[in-house]
Amino acid sequence: MAKRKVSTKAKASPAKSAPKSVAPIGIIGGSGLYNIPGLEHARERRVRTPFGDPSDAFVVGRLEGKPVAFLARHGRGHRLSPTEINYRANIYAMKLLGVERIVSVSAVGSLREDLKPLEFLVPDQFFDRTRLRVATFFGGGIVAHVAFDKPTCPELSGVVIEAGAETGVTMHRGGTYICMEGPQFSTLAEAHVNRQLRFDVVGMTNLTEAKLAREAELCYSTIAMITDYDCWHPEHDSVTVADIISNLTKNATAAQNVLRAVVHALPESRTCRCGQALKHAIITDPKVIPASARRRLAAIVGKYLG
Repeated sequence: MAKRKVSTKAKASPAKSAPKSVAPIGIIGGSGLYNIPGLEHARERRVRTPFGDPSDAFVVGRLEGKPVAFLARHGRGHRLSPTEINYRANIYAMKLLGVERIVSVSAVGSLREDLKPLEFLVPDQFFDRTRLRVATFFGGGIVAHVAFDKPTCPELSGVVIEAGAETGVTMHRGGTYICMEGPQFSTLAEAHVNRQLRFDVVGMTNLTEAKLAREAELCYSTIAMITDYDCWHPEHDSVTVADIISNLTKNATAAQNVLRAVVHALPESRTCRCGQALKHAIITDPKVIPASARRRLAAIVGKYLG
């Protein structure tokens, strides 16, 4: 796939609101998914944000005839651990590129016998066990409290689930993704507690993305690729990177097929409420919001603060 580098320094200036849309659909690739084969007219775009640099350059192109922006969550070559990822820069850069919907692909461990390795799950709930991350754009003179009872977009997730069925993937609907800090895998005690609490899969990244996507008024859905049974299963009592990589390789083609089907099926306009998540969420009196905060968050709060 030929690529040419394009600088977006001027368009991604922290002091400006979101520029004209480059790609309304964003894809975040997790472990094992570092590119999208078949992306036409692909070119790299490096985006500067008020929160630093994203994980890597975005690859922008056309998939199924529609413009998309792809980002490797851990950087190409898998250089960033889950805690090291600059989630705020990743999501804010998506906003600057005009993205409205994000489909995130992530490797997870299963906490249920019937959720088998090489199958996919589209979770509709998250549980937070992270400790070391900043998971909000707000602070520094401006406070907002977004609704997060339903952390994924039901409209987008519905399209993802239907795409899985169309492509022949075993796709499970709904469930809870527990997000741990990592980078170590679970202890046996943790795995048993997570099962007792009836969580479904365990991962290290997606909840943080979902929180920030909601604040940025972006639709968000996760394709959780099951690679292993964590460490609780008596016949699979140890998780190794070698095992996970083997299953990731097998899952990668299936995930790419699902993504193509999702992009093809997505309607042009969204009818969900994700695009108005901040409408009643900003609690700070606009008269006291510092100019620096207005500039920093211009891409996501500009339409509300003027």
